[in-house]
Amino acid sequence: MIEFHLDTRSGIAPYMQLIRQVRHALRLGVLNEGDKLPTVKEVVARVAINPNTVSKAYRELEYEGLVTARPGLGTFVTRTLGADSLSKHEPLRQSLTRWLAEAREAGLDDESIEALFLSSFRSFSEARG
Repeated sequence: MIEFHLDTRSGIAPYMQLIRQVRHALRLGVLNEGDKLPTVKEVVARVAINPNTVSKAYRELEYEGLVTARPGLGTFVTRTLGADSLSKHEPLRQSLTRWLAEAREAGLDDESIEALFLSSFRSFSEARG
């Protein structure tokens, strides 16, 4: 089951953070078709968030066709994302882990590593159009 977390410093609306986390879990195979999302009440208890915010995120995911709400039963995943690329994840994860270790050995802290990664990712994405 997915464990939600919020980053109050991110500048991203909490409901969007929940949506992104579900999408990431669907892409990484953490969530699969038929899996049940935590109830609104469970999310509220774990991350101290307004229930309306969780409901808004779940409604948006339902609108996107990723989940479906079943009254009295919960909210369930209806489809996954990127399942065809899952076999490629582990070698890439290992490579990225080595890169992170090198960055740490070079003296970079978490914020510096994140800034370097994000700026490199943006430049790469812009160059590819």
